[in-house]
Amino acid sequence: MKISFVEIQNFRKLKACRVEIATTETIFVGANNSGKTSAMDALILFLKKSRHRDFATTDFTLSNWLAMDQFGAQWAAAKEEEKPALTLNSWMPFLPAIDIWLKADEKDIHRIAHLLPTLDWTPKDLLGVRLVFAPKKMEQLYKNFRVSYQAARKAESSSSKKKSPLSLWPHSMRDFLDRELQLQKHFGVQAYILDPAQCHAPENDIAKPQTLPADSDPLKVDPFDGLFKIDVITAQRGFSDPKTEDESHSGFASLSTQLRQYFLKHLDPTNAPDPSDVEALEAIDAAKTIFDEKLKTSFKSAIGELEGLNYPGFSDPKISLTSKLSPVDSLDHRTAVQFDLPGADSLSLPEKYNGLGYQNLISMVFSLIRFRDEWMRVGKAAKNQAADSAVIEPLHVVLIEEPEAHLHAQVQQVFIKKAYKVLRAHAALKDDSLSTQLIVSTHSSHIAHESDFTCLRYFRREAATKEGEIPTAKVVNLSKTFGDHDETSKFATRYLRTTHCDLFFADAAILVEGSAERMLVPHFIRTKFPKLDQRYISLLEIGGAHAHRLRPLLETLGLLSLIITDLDAVEASNSSKALPERGKGYRTGNTTLKDWVPKKEGLDELLGLPSDAKQTPEKLVRVAYQCPITVKFKEGEAEAEAIPYTFEDALVLTNVELFRGYSDPIGLLRKLKAALGKATLVDACKDMFDNLEKGSKAEMALELLYLSEPGEVLPPVYIADGLKWLEEALDARAVDVLASVSAEVKNA
Repeated sequence: MKISFVEIQNFRKLKACRVEIATTETIFVGANNSGKTSAMDALILFLKKSRHRDFATTDFTLSNWLAMDQFGAQWAAAKEEEKPALTLNSWMPFLPAIDIWLKADEKDIHRIAHLLPTLDWTPKDLLGVRLVFAPKKMEQLYKNFRVSYQAARKAESSSSKKKSPLSLWPHSMRDFLDRELQLQKHFGVQAYILDPAQCHAPENDIAKPQTLPADSDPLKVDPFDGLFKIDVITAQRGFSDPKTEDESHSGFASLSTQLRQYFLKHLDPTNAPDPSDVEALEAIDAAKTIFDEKLKTSFKSAIGELEGLNYPGFSDPKISLTSKLSPVDSLDHRTAVQFDLPGADSLSLPEKYNGLGYQNLISMVFSLIRFRDEWMRVGKAAKNQAADSAVIEPLHVVLIEEPEAHLHAQVQQVFIKKAYKVLRAHAALKDDSLSTQLIVSTHSSHIAHESDFTCLRYFRREAATKEGEIPTAKVVNLSKTFGDHDETSKFATRYLRTTHCDLFFADAAILVEGSAERMLVPHFIRTKFPKLDQRYISLLEIGGAHAHRLRPLLETLGLLSLIITDLDAVEASNSSKALPERGKGYRTGNTTLKDWVPKKEGLDELLGLPSDAKQTPEKLVRVAYQCPITVKFKEGEAEAEAIPYTFEDALVLTNVELFRGYSDPIGLLRKLKAALGKATLVDACKDMFDNLEKGSKAEMALELLYLSEPGEVLPPVYIADGLKWLEEALDARAVDVLASVSAEVKNA
């Protein structure tokens, strides 16, 4: 049995999205505020029964409160004799819910009988259950809301304060449910069976969950009792986060604490002892006898002094001492866990003296061991199970939220490589009769790098489309991008394996041509585009011949992308490199410009393109390449047009006086400076073109950073225009978000 996918509805910014769950490991990735944590919280709150009480009004999609407050207004205004129809069905489109779709085998039929939609169900069909956070008794909610609302309005109307009238709770349905315990009093998680025949594929990455029939009745029992074991390790979000301070919520504690818990549940010889425990119990009993004798001897004098005070008297009980030895007490102290020092057999240090990163790594891995052994009923746990829970659940689901919150960067990769193997390291788990699914949400490029990319689920932010909406999220299954095994997907996989995977967490991407741009573009952003510098930008070095190979990935991610590339002018006849000139019939040899954006090959056409034509129709990707610039080459001369061939000569022509001022530069920088000594601008451009391949461009960039303050170097016009486009595009998205949130607050 496995979870095939889940569909989350009306939960925070997840309005309607499908998240496909891989058979082994699923990794949630995406930029900040993209919905990863919301998805993980939805799984935890709905699937973990002990967490149902943690639902809050902020877990409802904000825009849905408009409709729910309208229900409240209608209820408040209704006359006693005209009570509105109190049907749950009218509320359903606005309530947080999650649809769990299972793939089950014939061997599981006895476990899933209560979930079968019809007697015609076969194992080739999925099983669906909707969990919805809904009013328990609509009639009671109606009465309690009306009483509270009308009492508040009556009290307000009788107030004598006219200048600043009273404002009493509640003013709306949300205000009513916001008060402590009201939500938990009136709402609870209910389960409904779904129809596999009505399970429809998402459209444009938006889930299409089925509508429940009006006469649907909730299940009377927990639908997943005996089917799932759910374990959770939550992220530590702050020093006093109430949701993570409770160890039962976080699933994570110090190693010594976990060892004590594990001992009590699986190993304690005093708990349901069997023949294998006899030796330990005899040793404990012998130690107790010896220690009791020692206590009597040691305290004989002190107790004798008490008796000299005429106590105890004739009828008073006499004082005696006896010890109680509990095996777990030997682990219940701060130094119970020791780390032996390498090369020194007799030297060790307490747990807290080991590095925090490795402390947490060991503790988290032990958490997984504990989860697995509790599932497998290892040791004493098997004897302590009630008869109705002795059967092992066929599916173990482990949810880990942001493991990097506990782990140093160096050990994050170790953890994600080992986690699933640890969860399956038991003799009974060698085949597939019992399943484990690990689901991890992360902001860590280290974890993404070590994961199979087909396991990644990318959460893509979607801006609001109209006033009154809020930004939402879509979920993209990257197995469709990386799992095709065509040349493009192979290239994307291999390329990302050689770089940081921060592309999956970025607000935008910049693809640059070479190492010189890779070193200098960040300085241009830092010194000339401070608003862009506040964004999380992924900078990738990939040549113009290969940038287009990332097109499917960037389009799938829906990521704003700027491609900084070169014209690569070539002669029409023999495709040899040429110094760019107008009217010569030259064309570009750059595959990105020819095949992706702007899909033009003629050099004259490329040089004359307006800015709007350098982006894709959906305005997600823009290209920036060398364009004609006007240069004042010598004092007293008029400005003249020059067309750079590549980044380096464009940089020189943009900073003529700066380059002329360098004293004793080396390498390519020396050759480029020397070109500025030519008689004319045309000669200078020709000399730079001839020397561009005769030196190291990376060395030139390093020399430039050594000789100049970064703020002194102006970016070439084509790069400045591209960075300005990216900054404005990101600002526009931010405005959409802010405007929609403002409208939501205003209308709430």
